[in-house]
Amino acid sequence: MIRNFTDLSGKVAVVVGGTSGLGREIALGLAEAGADVIATSRRHEAIIPVAREISALGRRTLIQACDAANREDLLRIRERTRAEIGPISILVNAAGYTLKKPSAEINDEEWDGLLATNLGAVLKACQIFYPDLLETKGNVVNVASLASYVAFFQVAAYTTSKAAVMGLTRSLSCEWAKDGIRVNALVPGVFPTELNAKLLNGTPRGAEILTRTPMARFGRVDEIVGAAVFLASDSASFVTGHGLAVDGGYLASGVNS
Repeated sequence: MIRNFTDLSGKVAVVVGGTSGLGREIALGLAEAGADVIATSRRHEAIIPVAREISALGRRTLIQACDAANREDLLRIRERTRAEIGPISILVNAAGYTLKKPSAEINDEEWDGLLATNLGAVLKACQIFYPDLLETKGNVVNVASLASYVAFFQVAAYTTSKAAVMGLTRSLSCEWAKDGIRVNALVPGVFPTELNAKLLNGTPRGAEILTRTPMARFGRVDEIVGAAVFLASDSASFVTGHGLAVDGGYLASGVNS
């Protein structure tokens, strides 16, 4: 009998920021692989359609608004999930946003707000769900970025936050390996979503990115799912502290013509 190492049946996943963009695709992909999935958002109404799709796949889910940067909101999600579904074995940190602005003009509120969501929320979620992950010998998948490795013009706050997410991923992977918890990161290439589409479609910035991408196209959001399921599953049982690039070759690229 051939074992399906990517089967997530019996697993409970929380996808923080799981109702839009890549987070939504990851949440639905985990559900398709067999996991019960709770997708979070600050807006109650944004959760409903995703929850319906998860339920339609025969998986259990919850509808409860949650600000990713709010510790009390995250605690309520954890407590309700444990009570109604079970302990969490997969945590995906996908909440985040970007800001394009000259670095000399970024104000304290913009800087602090972006880092609170893109970086601080990741640590909070890891801390809050740690007892569950310890109990289930579960794993964390953080959504990093190409900006974790290379700089992008006039997005200093975003680049700083994503470089730090990769550093946090490595640190937690080393610290929690003895607890049987794996911590990895997805490193998406450029995927047009509501977060960044205005910066990419029909712009010089988008054209430059395509030139630098060996596959000469942007990613499709569904193309992130396989990598997410891999990292969350037993297929990656000896993988931790790793950033898995799904980028059409961008990070490997030098000269493309």
